[in-house]
Amino acid sequence: MSYRLGALAQESINVVLSVLVREIRALEKNIKELDKAIEQVIVVIPEYQCLTSIPGVGKVYAAGLIAEIGQIERFEDQTKLAKYAGLSWKVNQSGNYQSQNTPLTKQGNRYFRYYLVEAANSVKNYLPEYKAFYQSKYKEVPKHQHKRALVLTARKFTRLVDTLLRKHQLYTPPRSVIEK
Repeated sequence: MSYRLGALAQESINVVLSVLVREIRALEKNIKELDKAIEQVIVVIPEYQCLTSIPGVGKVYAAGLIAEIGQIERFEDQTKLAKYAGLSWKVNQSGNYQSQNTPLTKQGNRYFRYYLVEAANSVKNYLPEYKAFYQSKYKEVPKHQHKRALVLTARKFTRLVDTLLRKHQLYTPPRSVIEK
């Protein structure tokens, strides 16, 4: 059951709501201005061109990845880059026993991991190679299918990002084996 508010309470609620709406609109305007400023700065960075050449990687993911990676040369190879993101798995073994169920370490830059996983999620919708990889990993296990498949796709995406940034080249789709 609901009750009507008194005139005084209704008026004060309306005032508070109007103030909050104005604040939200001002914040949205500031966010748009910041996005434009970031885009103007980042467009001239060569790494930005490399990353945005990948279908599914937009300006936000590219800017986030560049900000979190910094200089790619500070990582020896793609395994160190993946470890920095926390996309590596703990080794559980004792004697001859090796566990099949190994959790992600998650010891790394969580923002970088976020950008990699989200960009991989987007890329899998644009590139058939990544979509097939995701689907094959999804079907491998009975539980945590999406999470596991997405993290493994992000790990594969890390190799692509590392290669493109090290070689300073744009993404080119793989050629099909049979050309018609």
